[in-house]
Amino acid sequence: MNSSVSPVKINNSSMHSLYNQTDTTGILERIDKLAPGSPARWGKMNAPQMLAHCNMAMDTALGKTHIKRLFIGRLIGGLVKRSVLGEKPFSRNSPTDKSYIITGHPDFEKEKAKLVTAIREFSTGGPRACTTHPHPFFGHFTPEQWAVFQWKHFDHHLRQFGV
Repeated sequence: MNSSVSPVKINNSSMHSLYNQTDTTGILERIDKLAPGSPARWGKMNAPQMLAHCNMAMDTALGKTHIKRLFIGRLIGGLVKRSVLGEKPFSRNSPTDKSYIITGHPDFEKEKAKLVTAIREFSTGGPRACTTHPHPFFGHFTPEQWAVFQWKHFDHHLRQFGV
């Protein structure tokens, strides 16, 4: 861990997290309401692309994929990490690293099933299932921070598609 950037502590028990079973169940129920043709309220992705994008993010959180740290993230990621992990939802049209941009036509049902499995794996696996690699933009996250960040990421995209 880079000693010049101290990790953000998550002390607020009201924060949503994929380590909280109620929060995880809520995310899974919202994913279940998503349909292949669900219209986006903002952004450029369609529903299947969003699911594939979220799968890439879960693969990162589970340590199955390692995305190299971005230079801009090394410069400012630590400065904005605290606000990203706060209670305020992610804003519409937040920038996406090009590594996580999905093009083409992913299979909706396949991506949905994969995402549900990954969320359950992360949630039930707890901190031992979480990556120890840094986030490509924000840097080091504790397992608890990954759990909060992933919940907020899912909430952002599910709001994007009205579920």
